[in-house]
Amino acid sequence: MLATTAPVISLETDADIAQREALLDLAFGRAARLAKTSERLREGRRPADGLAFAAHGPDGRVVATLRLWHVAAGPGRPALLLGPLAVHPWFRDRGLGGAMMTTAICEATRLGHGAILLVGDAPYYARFGFDTGLTEGLWLPGSFDRSRFLGLELVPGALKGARGLVSPTGEMVDLPSLGELVAQAEPEMKRSA
Repeated sequence: MLATTAPVISLETDADIAQREALLDLAFGRAARLAKTSERLREGRRPADGLAFAAHGPDGRVVATLRLWHVAAGPGRPALLLGPLAVHPWFRDRGLGGAMMTTAICEATRLGHGAILLVGDAPYYARFGFDTGLTEGLWLPGSFDRSRFLGLELVPGALKGARGLVSPTGEMVDLPSLGELVAQAEPEMKRSA
């Protein structure tokens, strides 16, 4: 019998980004995942510091990913948005998704965050303590299925009385200016001329 090595969960690195994107496309389809309302809360933003995870298989490839993002659960109420969680089909049914969730929840708690929101399968996420009752007074910036909009309090009462629109609050991704893009392209243009 061959020994198998369990995937190793660690903080995501820049080297994981291309593989993470490919895994998300495999799991959800690129067009479908980019059309989700939750994506509006993530686009153009960095994930929360210390809360972007990747699991690497025995060959070093990314086989699971999970990120948490800074949001406001209504005015002046900080929270995190979880997602997406994706596990490569070859590694499903091995508890990796649950291990990723436990890692993310424990680390968010350790870092002092009060609550996590997500849009997902209620029966799956209920085992981690997520509940629709915690999001009743909240709404998302686009269409969403209320029965899939869940919350988890890491600190008791963190979502008590939360009302209003969930909005992104995380750090923006640094994008190059048009001048920087042109300057980067100039050597390429000279070589092709």
